[in-house]
Amino acid sequence: MKQNIKYIAIAALAFLSSCTKQLDIIPEGAPSAQNFWKTKEDAAKAQNGLYEKYNDENFYGRGMFWFINASDDMVTGRNKPEADNIKNFNKTYLGGGYTESQWSMRYAIIKRANDIIKNVPGIPMDEQVKKAMIGDAYFNAGLVYFQLAANYGNEKAGVPIVSPDSDPSKAVPRAKNVNENYEAIIQLFLKAADQLPFFTDMKPEDYGKAHKTAAWAYLSKVYLYKKDYANAVKYADMVINSGKHDLVLTGFSDVFKASNNWSKEYIWSVVCTPDGGGTGWGSKLPGVMLTNKGWTLYNGWGYYLPTKELYDSYETGDKRREATILKPGDKFMFFGQERSFTKDGGATSDYQFKKYMEPFSYANPIPTHVNPNGDNGTTDLNVPLMRFAEVLLIKAEAAIQLNGAGAGDTELNRIRVRAGLLSKSGMSMTDLKRERRNELAGEWADRHRDLVRWGDAKATYALPLHDSQGKEIWASRAFNPEVHDVWAVPQREIDNSGGVITQNPGW
Repeated sequence: MKQNIKYIAIAALAFLSSCTKQLDIIPEGAPSAQNFWKTKEDAAKAQNGLYEKYNDENFYGRGMFWFINASDDMVTGRNKPEADNIKNFNKTYLGGGYTESQWSMRYAIIKRANDIIKNVPGIPMDEQVKKAMIGDAYFNAGLVYFQLAANYGNEKAGVPIVSPDSDPSKAVPRAKNVNENYEAIIQLFLKAADQLPFFTDMKPEDYGKAHKTAAWAYLSKVYLYKKDYANAVKYADMVINSGKHDLVLTGFSDVFKASNNWSKEYIWSVVCTPDGGGTGWGSKLPGVMLTNKGWTLYNGWGYYLPTKELYDSYETGDKRREATILKPGDKFMFFGQERSFTKDGGATSDYQFKKYMEPFSYANPIPTHVNPNGDNGTTDLNVPLMRFAEVLLIKAEAAIQLNGAGAGDTELNRIRVRAGLLSKSGMSMTDLKRERRNELAGEWADRHRDLVRWGDAKATYALPLHDSQGKEIWASRAFNPEVHDVWAVPQREIDNSGGVITQNPGW
């Protein structure tokens, strides 16, 4: 998407911005069929519009990440009452700014995908290009439905399923349970996989759009969450055996270099495309995780700081630890100079995530590697949402669940060897949980959601969190599995629906 992505915001605003007073589940943005959906250019603009929300601060910048911040891996780095309430499972976070838009932004993408699915088939254009566009729409709809279902749905209620033919004037009630959502999501990803090309068959200007193995990878993850372990193995194996992907074997830290944005480990990322002026387009997470004020050299935001619990979870000799976390006194490169890590004076924790810092390491990184606007701390690094290592972990977890300890050894050892650790045999779910935590810390894979689905959240969150000196920096929290297994539905969605959409019990 290197060229096309530059036009996304323009396309989205020009063709997808007519505002209605309807529900947010039928969001802003349906272009008129009378003056649109006529040409291949219209189709391309609509496809680019699928990605416009990715650049929103509250989409893949920090908004959704406040939910991930609830885990034991990190703490809120600076005092933010709403964020603190989210981490403490306090319902007074309802109605705030950070997460209130998670629902509506994702249903906006679903609406845009539905419009493509409904209208692009009738446009005269190259059939292979058309097929990939429709596959891209199915993929993006499946992805955001999955994020919605995992965060808001459980056995008591799912999230609304809005079809291409849904009446935009009527509220759509919630699915009866999250399994109904998962079944619908599976169908979307299957349709996507059927129509999408392999990444290796795509033109460079289309990099960042959906591709076949990304659909298979997310199918494997949906099945894992659904506890259909046989199918989780099946689709993970389709990715693994495709020959299209591998681990970056030059070192774990190399995974997070911009030069490896399109490496074989890439499955799905928030694409960053600096535009020559260096403004950057992509996830603000690198700037959000950077120490507050960036030692006076850059406007780091100082959020999502690691804990001693995460640091101590690594085995001795695990190269992932120092590649993932900076602790006091650690040496690192920043703006071309070696520094010794020090925390900001007001920071909650004295650690910082290191994974996304490579673009900041260069002398004079602005504007080539880093956005000159510190309020939009994007870099030239594609922040990963799914990478090949997670597919291996999904396969290992599902295999262990099916066949017991040792069934995931092949996949886990590929990850361990890359981390500089010795191979092991007979690895159990305990091993799997540690490897998943250590491999994916600070990423969108969502440690909090893992703890919830494993049934470990209540016991884990009953323990306080600490800094490198053992000082308590976050008190123990009361997690009720009957309530806090899901997040609260944004209040404005309930209000706008006239009560058709209901709140999750307990919130």
